[in-house]
Amino acid sequence: MPRAVQNPRVPLDLAERTLELVDVPSESWQESALAELVRALVPLELVYDDDLTLLFRRGASEQPLVVFAGHLDTVPENENLPGRIDGGAVHGLGASDMKGGLAVMVELARWAAAASELALDPAFLFFPREEISVEHSPLPRLFNNGLIADAALVVVLEPTDNELQVGCVGNVNARLRFVGRSAHTARPWLGVNAIDLAVEGLGSVAGLAPHDVEVEGLPFREVLSLTRIEGGRADNVVPDLVEATLNFRYAPHRTPAEAEARLRELAGGEVEIVSHSPAAPVAVDNELVQRLRDNGFPITPKQAWTPVAQFAERGLDAVNFGPGAPRYAHTRDEQIEISALERSFEALRVLLSP
Repeated sequence: MPRAVQNPRVPLDLAERTLELVDVPSESWQESALAELVRALVPLELVYDDDLTLLFRRGASEQPLVVFAGHLDTVPENENLPGRIDGGAVHGLGASDMKGGLAVMVELARWAAAASELALDPAFLFFPREEISVEHSPLPRLFNNGLIADAALVVVLEPTDNELQVGCVGNVNARLRFVGRSAHTARPWLGVNAIDLAVEGLGSVAGLAPHDVEVEGLPFREVLSLTRIEGGRADNVVPDLVEATLNFRYAPHRTPAEAEARLRELAGGEVEIVSHSPAAPVAVDNELVQRLRDNGFPITPKQAWTPVAQFAERGLDAVNFGPGAPRYAHTRDEQIEISALERSFEALRVLLSP
């Protein structure tokens, strides 16, 4: 098995650490074994351990607190376990999203534990159930504990191709109902066909063009998509109900209430909000973000929802910055370049160094 070229400042071959994490299955709701491995690997004080949510701290410090955060879970296996190292990359389930980011966190924590002096006070947060609905997130319970309430910055190591991705779009799922009146298809004039109502009512939504919005000089794209449609009872019955599901991704210049109002304006009819994950503001003015930016990492918008929004809801500046490539996330040949792992580690090591 080929080995990565070792950066002398990296304490362990990050490729091997990533592969070790990949080879511990951790689909959502099944993260226990990986959490146990992380407990064994990180030589810092475990100040919070609840529901597979682990928070490690270096110890008392007067330096600004920076939290490095990453989720333990992956999507279901797709013939991509066990993993392998090949062609300058680690291949396998979760390599990009986000076992590579976790490997950087683990090795950064091990390096910080041995460092005599740091410019910042690092904390390392590992948590489960990110790849499923936000309603299952354990983070609100951690927030209520107040352990990271004074963080100067949260760095979520989601796959970003080593770009600083700031903000994130909000995510609203909604249901639109079209109610007709059932009848026999031999006498359809006695009923009101809910499919006909839906065809007419969804005309303003189907194929709606994206709406580009600039926030703090960064381009976000608002999109409204039809994702499901259901209706009909039998081949000889005029349907009396059709339900359509809408997904609205909105830019971080809107409040949650404004986003829901905009969705109702676009969709018309009676919209039922099913779930809503708010957008995250753009943290471009944060001093630590600027330090990373000055080290050559471009700032781009996050055209997706990530846990940065959960931290932002608590008033914390948060950014996405990780070694994974979004184009490989959740794919059968998921992979991460070894050079990207080393670049992330070195950038964050420099950030923490005096």
